[in-house]
Formats: sequence, structure tokens, C-alpha cells
Amino acid sequence: MQGLDPRARAILAGVRKDLQSGATQLALNTLGELLSYLDEVRPDVKTVSRLLAELRAARPNMIVIGNALGMVDQRLARDPRAARQALLDTRNQLQNATTTIARSAREQLPTAPVIMTHSASSVVLALFRSMAEEHQSFSVICTQSGPGFEGHSLARALDDLSVPVMLITDAQMGLFVSEADVVVTGCDTWLSDGYFINKSGTHLLALAARAAGKPFWVLADSFRNSDADSGAVELEEMPVDELNAPEGKWISPRNVYFELVPHSLVSQRISEQGVFSCPAGPRR
Repeated sequence: MQGLDPRARAILAGVRKDLQSGATQLALNTLGELLSYLDEVRPDVKTVSRLLAELRAARPNMIVIGNALGMVDQRLARDPRAARQALLDTRNQLQNATTTIARSAREQLPTAPVIMTHSASSVVLALFRSMAEEHQSFSVICTQSGPGFEGHSLARALDDLSVPVMLITDAQMGLFVSEADVVVTGCDTWLSDGYFINKSGTHLLALAARAAGKPFWVLADSFRNSDADSGAVELEEMPVDELNAPEGKWISPRNVYFELVPHSLVSQRISEQGVFSCPAGPRR
């Protein structure tokens, strides 16, 4: 962060430390912070480009942030005066993609579904909000998603929407998946070689869904597409303090937040471009 002003350093630190927000929400938050930064600090183009580069590298497993800011950077390279408009346009594109995905997913669901999910994807929450606004009857089974317990924030949001929600430990995934009509998760990065990245525990839920014969959907807009393959990915590992592990000479706690999940376990991917069966199949 050397060479950045205090406001820029605060934005960068906030992105690195936010372990609760889903990829889309974190990207939207970052775009909003950058808009405020432009208005308040009025940095020069070189400083903005430097900050964009730092932010793009801050959360490598959440490619949506890198892709969104990459679009801004490309506009800035063509027109140094276009930073503010580029931020606004990119934010609108990301918001519109989320709205389109929610609508497409809603149309695919059965009547009065029980939906199981893991972590707290902002795109999945957008689906739930749209269903509630349309007065569509449904209920949710959500995992706590330890150790950050993002599932707690999702459960509170559903409670605010007057949606019945069953909150379970991650260890109970296999026990309750048979009660769901469909399993739906978000996605942090969609890789080029048959894997996607999401919060650790997603792979176990996908396996549980397959064993129970339940469809497993992934809501993932094109902002999540990456040219990287699974062999080039370094999964983010967070401080082990969250685990409250006992101390001991032979105890080695690990806190890997994200994991690779094979596309072969996915029934369909829903993006703003359509509904796709997995492995790769025709758009619907």
C-alpha cells in the first residue's frame, strides 16, 4: 500500500478484511467507495490506476472484483476523465446482471420450493428478495457457514423478509439436504477448466445434493468468468484465530476459506446470459 493516501489505504484494507460480504456485494461496496473517494479526494489518474491495481489483487478468489475494476481501468486508459462514469456504468451492469439472474432462477423453481444454500451469496439473497417481493411462497435451509458464520446474516435477512428459514450447522448438510427441492449457491470465480471457486463447504453440499438426487444450481454472472485454471489457483487462507483451536505442539489449525468445486456436480449454471446445463450444454 506504499504510496497510497490514507483514504485509498482504508478502502484497500476494507476489501481485504471483509470476510462477510459475498463477491457481488463486496464489488458493489468497492465501486461505491471508489466513487466517494473520487468526489472527496479528487486523486490524479496515476493514483486511481495504482489503487485499482491494488484492489484487483486484493481478493484473488473473488474474480468479480478484479473483472469489474478491470473494466473501469480499461475505460480509464482510453479516457483519463472517464473514471467516475466508468464506475457508475460498471456498477449498473453488475446490478442488472444480478436482477436478471434472480428473475431467471425464479422462473426455474417449482411451486413453494424448499431451497437449501451455503454461505451468504448476495446474488442468492437477491433471488430470495425478489421471490418475497413477488409474494412467492418458499422456505430456506441455510448452513451457518463457519467459521465466519455468514449464514447467520443470511438467516437474519430472511427473517426480516418474513421467510421461514431453518439454520443448521455445516455438519448437518447431509442430514437435511433430502428435505430441499433444490440446492442453490453463489460462486466467487468460474474457472476455465471445469471448476468453480466458492466458500469452503460448497463441495460437500454439492456431493450431498448429488447423493440425495437433488438439483444443484450455481448463480454466477459473467463477471465471475476467469481464464485461469484450477492448477493456477491459490486458495485464500485466513487467520486461524477464528477457529478458537486449542494450543498444542502437534496441533496445526488451518482456515482455508475457499475451495474448488467441479462443474460435474452442478445441474445448471444461471447467469445474466441464460441458463446453462453442466457440464457444458445448450443455453435455455
